[in-house]
Amino acid sequence: MRTKYEMHVVEIGPLVAEFIAARILVFFKYGAPPELAEFSILHEPSDFFEEVCPGDYILIGNEQYRVTAVGNVANDNIRELGHLIMKCNGKSSAELPGDVCVEDKALPPIEVGMTIRIVDEMVMSKKGEKYEQIE
Repeated sequence: MRTKYEMHVVEIGPLVAEFIAARILVFFKYGAPPELAEFSILHEPSDFFEEVCPGDYILIGNEQYRVTAVGNVANDNIRELGHLIMKCNGKSSAELPGDVCVEDKALPPIEVGMTIRIVDEMVMSKKGEKYEQIE
């Protein structure tokens, strides 16, 4: 498993729970304007970035989400702004250019201090608290 990007959650906007209920997560790098921060998960980004591709996984808590589609500006947004819109809709093509679509399933609670990772397309399975590559 190779990590392509990491986000360390430092603040959670007051409207994030409503977005989680709709199966959408909005991330911005810490320091986003207040009008964006209120519905966003603010994070400190990693110093490295590799483009997100269908078949990659987003790891949140003990859950993994397979990426099914990536909009044509999503990678630029992540690289330049630390901005990611993750939609749990299972779509094979992104409706909006900034969307990163993942498999259709519920989202876990997001907490300050969590690390959210985007990893390469190797097949993964859960073992306790860690994800490990299947041999």
